[in-house]
Amino acid sequence: MGDILIHLYEWHQLLINWIKSNMKGDKVPFLPKPYTWTSYGEMNVEFWKKHQSTDLESSKDMVSKSHKSVLELIEPFSNEELFTKKFFDWTGTTSLGSYCVSALSSHYDWAIKKLKAHIKNI
Repeated sequence: MGDILIHLYEWHQLLINWIKSNMKGDKVPFLPKPYTWTSYGEMNVEFWKKHQSTDLESSKDMVSKSHKSVLELIEPFSNEELFTKKFFDWTGTTSLGSYCVSALSSHYDWAIKKLKAHIKNI
């Protein structure tokens, strides 16, 4: 369970760092180098390795705080800023909201499925 929460936490960090950097004018890609959209699985493995000693309670606390931080960060954006493709040049051909959906609700959906499968196997 902790591994799933840590995965969510790390993807929150990706989104937070990406938005903050680009809003400051530092053009950075969403995925840190050397990762790409075809190799991000390797990045996820690195997240897992990094947190092997992170206990469940810490994982819960981290994901709870990072979720709150992400919501506070994106709340001021208007619907136009969030959902207009290419509104920000640093989102490429898509919208900021699309990245938010990917890092938040789509990942939460994934996490719920993983947790349900885990509970079923207990």
